[in-house]
Amino acid sequence: MNKRLSRFSKKQSLVYKVFLFIASTLLVIYLLPRGGQFKYDFQKGKPWQYENLYAPFSFTIKKSEEALENEKADLRKLVVPYFDLDIRVIDQNKTKLRQLLSESYVDTLYTIRESAIYDIGSSIIDQVNIHGLSDEIHAYSQDQLVYLKNGNEVDEITYGQILKMDELDDRVLNLINGASNSESVRNLLEILLKRSISPNVTFNNKLTEAAIESELKDISPNRGIIEKDGRIIAKGEVVEGDTFQILNSLKAEYQSEVWSESNRVWLLVGYALLVSLVFLMLFLFLNKYRKEIFSNNTKVTFIFFNIVLMVFLTTFIVKLDAAFVYVVPLCILPLILKAFFDPRLGLFVHVLTLLLLGFIVPNSFEYLFLQIIAGIVTILTVSELYRRANLFISVGQITLIYIVGYFAFFIIQEGNIQTLELETFGYFILCGLATLFAHPLIYFYEKLFGLVSDVSLLELSDTNTKLLKELANKAPGTFHHSLNVANLSEAAANEIGANAMLVRVGALYHDIGKMINPTYFTENQLNAVNTHNELAPKESARIIIDHVIKGIEIARKNNLPDRIIDFIRTHHGTNLVYFFYSKEKEISGEADPKDFMYPGPIPFSKETAILMMADSVEAASKSLKEPTSSKIDAFVEKIVSVQMENGQFLNANITFKEIQTIKKVLKKKLNNIYHLRVEYPE
Repeated sequence: MNKRLSRFSKKQSLVYKVFLFIASTLLVIYLLPRGGQFKYDFQKGKPWQYENLYAPFSFTIKKSEEALENEKADLRKLVVPYFDLDIRVIDQNKTKLRQLLSESYVDTLYTIRESAIYDIGSSIIDQVNIHGLSDEIHAYSQDQLVYLKNGNEVDEITYGQILKMDELDDRVLNLINGASNSESVRNLLEILLKRSISPNVTFNNKLTEAAIESELKDISPNRGIIEKDGRIIAKGEVVEGDTFQILNSLKAEYQSEVWSESNRVWLLVGYALLVSLVFLMLFLFLNKYRKEIFSNNTKVTFIFFNIVLMVFLTTFIVKLDAAFVYVVPLCILPLILKAFFDPRLGLFVHVLTLLLLGFIVPNSFEYLFLQIIAGIVTILTVSELYRRANLFISVGQITLIYIVGYFAFFIIQEGNIQTLELETFGYFILCGLATLFAHPLIYFYEKLFGLVSDVSLLELSDTNTKLLKELANKAPGTFHHSLNVANLSEAAANEIGANAMLVRVGALYHDIGKMINPTYFTENQLNAVNTHNELAPKESARIIIDHVIKGIEIARKNNLPDRIIDFIRTHHGTNLVYFFYSKEKEISGEADPKDFMYPGPIPFSKETAILMMADSVEAASKSLKEPTSSKIDAFVEKIVSVQMENGQFLNANITFKEIQTIKKVLKKKLNNIYHLRVEYPE
């Protein structure tokens, strides 16, 4: 029955991986650009590495983006702008003049009639508004032709013919002086006209923009034709200037010609094969070198999710504006995978992701080079991610690598730094700042996928946590034992290159099950009375063995990560509770080992193997009377040898050399603990 369940579980896991493989492949293919891949890779400023290239078909030469923008800018300057003239304002000005004049006119002060003054003022208003009055300021020259729209009529005039508000006072004063000899009348008109005349010409943005758009539509994106079989570039010739633009035009035309209804299926098949190869390499790597991760579907899903996420982000940014491609914080990928797994896996997945992105990004060689170097720097520099300062320092180094690498490529391609755009360096700085988002992203992933990183391990290692405080209060001896085991395990892990933080946290929590019946464990017995003296050996063994089960229950109740619970499950493996097993044999003459055996499983990682050795050695060291260096060496050798004979480390992926190193560390640490002290006089 168990074998059938195991086979079913394996088949189910395999089916899920196949589904994940197919789903990820389809998603990536969907995100890839719709176009055939140009079979030549070229860069501006670098020699043409292939044989002489001849045009496979006739195609048009596309204008560069810079040339098109310059042409559009020149066209905008040539387009005749539109202005609106509102003649109703003239009548309103005259009405206001009549009203103000009637309020101000006094018969005894002026030698001419009110109506005559009004006629002069009305005439001046007409002369001022021959081409209208504007209070707007524009950068047009005085000779610039403009269209003045009056209802359905449009007149072509120069911009200088439209009167401006800053010219109004002088114009009115000149007209008044020419129209009347009476100083009092001139003064009155000057005051009234300034208050009466208002602007009636406004810029018509809608018509002007429509005219510009109409002209822009007529701009040809092409500037010539290359006939079929015409030579484009010779081998060894430097790709620059017109040649670079012609190659880009051929590339665009090639991609559009290849991606057609007739051969779309074949192109999709090609994409599918290449993407499948990338994901297949990932599966093979996990199966060969990371079996623990490969067997865990959650972890495999997590890795694939991150790859697809990075492809999606990069595709989105490239479609938005390819200039922003370096803003995508791709180094978050190896950084996060290193935090949850290990550096080698992080770098391997980073490189595979870049292979997929090579289909999407422009200047793929430059992009791949910079991102691979940045990924290597990420793996080499980001250590102890839980220390915030380390992340900031590493991000600074990554950003510097980006800037230096891009600067070097620019010099190679352009041959000078005169056209270097500093804003590109700003994109790298933004990328570095976005990489700092790794901390909250790690927290999010921990909750979403149930994983644990070094950041969480640091929090769990705090002895002031609720669970460890409870252990210290209920079972102080066990708590002290756990601290000693944590120190021994951490030192051993550092020596063989294992995860020291993980094994330390596992050691701190490995015996929390003893909180249930603390007095049944010798380290918590405050007097010489041993409660096991009143119990049968089998019952005593059951209580001792149960601390593993109780520990798992407490850990799950307190939401400890599965990686920490693994230490609770495996720290005794399938060893015997030998003391009570021997006692039962003495009393009954025989004993069933199954009644005195821990349920297991045996350790399945270097870290859990280290804990088993350190736990057994630390506990047994308490029984040593007058410990000397030779005694400590002998009993460490004996304990570890028995564990090896019992096959406790068969699944732990640990070598004999590493076990020897661990034993040396344990001996050294115990010798330091039990070294002889100077006897002080009373």
